[in-house]
Amino acid sequence: MLGWTITFLLIALVAGLLGFGVISSAFAGAAKIAFFLFLVLFIVSLFRGGLKRA
Repeated sequence: MLGWTITFLLIALVAGLLGFGVISSAFAGAAKIAFFLFLVLFIVSLFRGGLKRA
């Protein structure tokens, strides 16, 4: 999941440098969504792992 976020971020940066503003903002939005989804899943996995050990 974090790999997808980095990929989307890199595509957004390259598109922004080449002047494709709409594509750049779309990929930046996708990177933001993927990052927050990764963050939520990471926190959930931390809690579930902690509950199994207790």
